[in-house]
Amino acid sequence: MLRRFERMLGLFPFSRLTKSHAVFRIIAVDFGESPVFEHSYPQPIDIGAILTAAKEFENPDCCYCLEAWWDLWQYDSEWKLQPSRVALCCFGPEFARDLGEDLRIEFGIDALFLPQPELPNAVRMAQSNIKSLLKLVHDLDDALNPDRRQLWSESGENFSDRLQRALEMAV
Repeated sequence: MLRRFERMLGLFPFSRLTKSHAVFRIIAVDFGESPVFEHSYPQPIDIGAILTAAKEFENPDCCYCLEAWWDLWQYDSEWKLQPSRVALCCFGPEFARDLGEDLRIEFGIDALFLPQPELPNAVRMAQSNIKSLLKLVHDLDDALNPDRRQLWSESGENFSDRLQRALEMAV
């Protein structure tokens, strides 16, 4: 379980721009419980230290979650490459979760990947963010050979369908 998490962390393109610390939490049983471990890590992230902490609490009912940052194009009066929060999670087989997955990456709000017609160059910048997302997905596919993968959105809709509709409206 933690070997796959280690591979995922090793492939993830952590932000080079953030000054914020990453936070690693270990939660037992389900998300309603308080973390049994929580520690802040400065940049650059020391994956070895995170895995050492995880191994101390290695149990089938635990979730290991690293809240960190990666760089995406974002609009704030102009387009800038800026840190965006992301959560990388690994679930023990007995941890309560909705989708039954072993690994999860929460990429944040959908708007970072959907063209927003009211913004200049929105389609091009959304495409760049999507390319970053797809590169990571393909790298993870090659390294982890998952049984399945799923892209879902915070709205609960199929993200691929939302993206297709947004691109059709932007053209």
